[in-house]
Amino acid sequence: MATIPGDLPYIPAYEAPPTYLNVAHTVRSWLLTKDHKRIALLYLFSITFFFAIGGVAATIMRVHLLAPAGLLVEEMTYNKLFTMHGVIMVWFFLIPSIPTTMGNFLIPLMIGARDLAFPKLNLASWYLFMAAGFFILLALLLGGVDTGWTFYTPYSSRSSNTYVTLAVLAIFINGFSSILTGLNFIVTIHTMRAPGMTWFRLPLFCWSHYATSLVMVLATPVLAITLALVGIERVFKVGIFDPAIGGDPVLMQHLFWFYSHPAVYIMILPAFGVVSELVTCFSRKRPFGYEFIAFSSLAIAMIGFLVWAHHMFVANISIYAGMAFSLLSFLVAVPSAIKVFNWTATLYKGSVALDTPMLCALGFIGLFTLGGLTGVMLATLGFDVHVHDTYFVIAHFHYIMVGGSVIAYFGGLHFWWPKMTGRMYNEWAGRIAAALIFLGFNLTFFPQFVLGYLGMPRRYHSYPPEFQVYNVLSTAGASILAVGYALPFFYLLWSLRYGRLAGPNPWRATGLEWQTTSPPPKDNFEKIPVVTEEAYAYYKLAPQGMAALGSVAAAEARETGGGES
Repeated sequence: MATIPGDLPYIPAYEAPPTYLNVAHTVRSWLLTKDHKRIALLYLFSITFFFAIGGVAATIMRVHLLAPAGLLVEEMTYNKLFTMHGVIMVWFFLIPSIPTTMGNFLIPLMIGARDLAFPKLNLASWYLFMAAGFFILLALLLGGVDTGWTFYTPYSSRSSNTYVTLAVLAIFINGFSSILTGLNFIVTIHTMRAPGMTWFRLPLFCWSHYATSLVMVLATPVLAITLALVGIERVFKVGIFDPAIGGDPVLMQHLFWFYSHPAVYIMILPAFGVVSELVTCFSRKRPFGYEFIAFSSLAIAMIGFLVWAHHMFVANISIYAGMAFSLLSFLVAVPSAIKVFNWTATLYKGSVALDTPMLCALGFIGLFTLGGLTGVMLATLGFDVHVHDTYFVIAHFHYIMVGGSVIAYFGGLHFWWPKMTGRMYNEWAGRIAAALIFLGFNLTFFPQFVLGYLGMPRRYHSYPPEFQVYNVLSTAGASILAVGYALPFFYLLWSLRYGRLAGPNPWRATGLEWQTTSPPPKDNFEKIPVVTEEAYAYYKLAPQGMAALGSVAAAEARETGGGES
């Protein structure tokens, strides 16, 4: 160290590193993180990006269908639009949405763990997801795919001149991301629960993700093998599914739907877990029939493997096989009905607060119930033959997947947003968005039930003039739905800077995730908690009064002098 005679030692001034070095360090810390919370946020940014792409494709299709002859695109482009919409929404949003974001963020917190069992594997699953996303976007930019998201052979393996192989490769890689995530959840829930966290003290969110993970691990390899065989047949002309070279196209359907019907439960089971948490918190009651809700998740996961051929009633399977799969499809509705009944019973005489998450949960119950009832209709052989490959099937699927999974995703995002960010969003903006999503969704898809019953086939770029009024209603609903989906993007981002501080437990919920700071520290808890009671100890809270609800609406009412009721 240099000195100046007769003075104090000279200390060089501190020079801050250049800004670009700070940015590079921050980016590197995120891209190499093993913190389950950061990985959950990486997934959140990624799936939001893919959701936007899939939504744009859907918007173009709906505007195109305003006129019977179509307005915007030609036949082949329309085929590519609905294919990319289906592929992106199913494999890059619906399947990963809740498990990879909320599941990643919350499961360790809910069971009192420091992290997931395999942090490096967790990060690897995100990189696999992004690699798959790169290939699917590359296929889109090069010209798209026109086979439909089911990749039915022999068209996908022989006739299509589009980028089928790239799309198949993308989904193949993405499947391994799902397998790693499911494996991580199973091991974490089995081995890393805090002392005292018995199986019947687990939050229902964890039960639903445990059941989902079983399906991910057991069913996804079948899809990977099936799509690999499609790619092999397409590239090397090996006779597997193409009847022109000795293959069997019905075999491909059996293999595809053996995965893809359980995949429906990969999309909906996590939503069940979210809704269970929302209903109990905002009705201030222990869930009615906790054990039945928990075991019904496992029952859905198991029975879901036995119903795949109800997608194939017109695919040359025998009448006896059709009857068997019809009965099994009726059976899988029973555990789903148990959940709806128990949620309704939980609401009965509860101190219900109609905040944004609860509005989403109530919307989910209504929309999923209608989707489930129409699913029972489609499980009926005679009716299914009449509406097969019509808009009735599209409406049913979207009532389950969009009316179910997506609205539950938005409900969960609003519920745990304060935990993730430490900030509250604007409650009234959230309520408006929830109302727009519910109204827009019904106006979009309910007319499609009528269209399908009247005989309008799906995946057609044009239609007879007598169907125009229903398509106009559907497109009008889609415009409202788009506004409802876009609003949270703005007010949630706004809340990151201007939202009021949430505190550790703004909803006065009772789960372990609310017993730490918002956002949680790196290791989640100062010390591993010891669990002495169930996750839903709402009986300890005052049963009456707005103050007991601890809701955003209650807080705003108190701050503005609205008093209690």
